[in-house]
Amino acid sequence: MTSYAAAGVDIDAGERAVELMKSKVARARRPEVVDDASGFAGLFDASALLSYRRPLLTTSTDGVGTKVMLAQRLDKHDTIGIDLVGMVVDDLVVCGAEPLFMTDYIACGKVVPERIAEIVGGVAEGCRLAGCALIGGETAEHPGAMDAGEYDLAGAATGVVEADRMLGRDRVRAGDVVLALASSGVHSNGYSLVRHIIDRAGLSLEAELPELGRTLGEELLEPTRIYSLDCLELARAVDVHAYAHITGGGLAGNLSRSLPPGLDALLDRSSWTPPAVFEVLAGHGGVAQADMDRTFNLGVGMAAVVPAEAVDPALALLGERGLPAWVLGEIVEGSGQARFR
Repeated sequence: MTSYAAAGVDIDAGERAVELMKSKVARARRPEVVDDASGFAGLFDASALLSYRRPLLTTSTDGVGTKVMLAQRLDKHDTIGIDLVGMVVDDLVVCGAEPLFMTDYIACGKVVPERIAEIVGGVAEGCRLAGCALIGGETAEHPGAMDAGEYDLAGAATGVVEADRMLGRDRVRAGDVVLALASSGVHSNGYSLVRHIIDRAGLSLEAELPELGRTLGEELLEPTRIYSLDCLELARAVDVHAYAHITGGGLAGNLSRSLPPGLDALLDRSSWTPPAVFEVLAGHGGVAQADMDRTFNLGVGMAAVVPAEAVDPALALLGERGLPAWVLGEIVEGSGQARFR
């Protein structure tokens, strides 16, 4: 006689994981969340949208990529969920949308309840930081397809923006100024190259590097900064024309997506010094500047395009909120590209 457990799926462990994560998920709520006694779906009271004249729903989905492999190597799982939220909700806020709710999906080789609860706890904390609710999720055990210690996670979020307040390339004008909003580090892009550098250079994740002031592993697992509340507050306070979330493709590649065909973003590389981790990776990996530019955020996790008269109040507001920001460049006539001067 055989059973589901004999096939490698532990239903009891899954139920234990749900119990352990309940208190963490409860911290990531909004007043519009409606409890569903069945537990099969998440409910959100859409009457909250009645105050909008023409609400546009927005959606985004993403994962964390191979950064999860470093979390598994270091057996540290409580922040990778924050990374997931950052990658998803900060795509929504680029158009000016407020993230409303999020769901997550975790696939693993073996359900270890405490580990799953740590991962989901990170997702819940990320949602709290983003101002959105975590209203549902799924954990799937895939024995045979994944090793017992392996997992991957993905998520999707829904947001809303007033149609006539939607931000984007149509609002950008010559003479606008590009502001850089600092990243917290590598965030969640480029980790295939990061792991390649670590393996080829023989670097230890447990080694404390003087340039970093902590271990390499701690630096690389620093969670992605979540910008949504800062960006929403900035758009309420000043005339923001566009945002760009700096993820895979780097600063120039992502900022170009927020430019109209006849304008360029002329960026000043001397306006900031990238965090030390990028120098460590470039040095140990022998990575050319062009590849660093296209792979990593290099210390700029979000860019904002504002009119010149909004620069000082924008920087003052971001400073008050504890988010380092600076003038990165300007919008000039061109062909729709972001480039360094």
